[in-house]
Amino acid sequence: MPIELLIFAGVVLAAMWIIFTIIPVNLWITAQFTGVRVGLFELVFMRFRKVPPKIIVRSLILARKAGLKDITTQLLETHYLAKGNLVKVIKALIVADKANLNMDFKQATAIDLAGRDVLNAVQVSVNPYIIVVPAITGVSPDGIQLIAEAKVTVRTNIGQLVGGAGEETIKARVGQGIISRIGAAGNYLEILEKPEEISMEVLKNGLDAGTAFEILSIDIEDITIGENIGAKLQIDQAKADLDIANAKAEEKRAMAVAKEQEMSARVQEARAKVIQAEALIPAALSDAFREGNLMKGFKPPGKTKK
Repeated sequence: MPIELLIFAGVVLAAMWIIFTIIPVNLWITAQFTGVRVGLFELVFMRFRKVPPKIIVRSLILARKAGLKDITTQLLETHYLAKGNLVKVIKALIVADKANLNMDFKQATAIDLAGRDVLNAVQVSVNPYIIVVPAITGVSPDGIQLIAEAKVTVRTNIGQLVGGAGEETIKARVGQGIISRIGAAGNYLEILEKPEEISMEVLKNGLDAGTAFEILSIDIEDITIGENIGAKLQIDQAKADLDIANAKAEEKRAMAVAKEQEMSARVQEARAKVIQAEALIPAALSDAFREGNLMKGFKPPGKTKK
């Protein structure tokens, strides 16, 4: 084989490698057959911009087949370079379009870049989602503790997804509303007999304002009677009063004991003085006898002065 032929074959193979590696001819052909007008050099330049042509073309094909005509390769490239999830955005737009939801590409990309799962958000808007609220404990005016379990049915509020509060806010607000309604009832029997009034009252408060959801219903699944808080408080108060009374009695007893000890000390002191005085008597008698004063002025009985 002549050397010129080998060189020619090598050049052809190199050219083919460049065409099929750098220039995505297969992808361009696929786009043309599916009705998506994308230039071959445009696909090449995507590689230089570090944008995978395969993702862009497939997303564009998916959008065109679903009837989304306002989406261009420039919009898709921009969202990809902004670290967005193109596949979820396109699928979300398709679901929204089929469900007659008012959402455009700009809004969908904003939701995606805000960190929300845009596809899941649209699906929840079409198929309502149930939020399970943790057990809420409230106390009725008559002191009975009631434990309520609730489920909240919501759907996505597309317009509030960017900047709107999430699921935890819904749980907190519903819990607060349930506690408020239990506390406002006449007694615990009123709550047990008409649990639906809790739902109606809570729904009136517009708890979904400023959130990414729209509350459709609040269902009280179960209400359990807990402790008698009123009676417990009374018992605790009685114990506290008893402790105070015992403390006061102990204080009085201690004071009485102290007074008794003080009186005993005074008696002991008086006795000591008496003993001390008694001890001086013999010495005084001895002195009087020695000085002859013991019998002075003494008159024997039976004798009178003539």
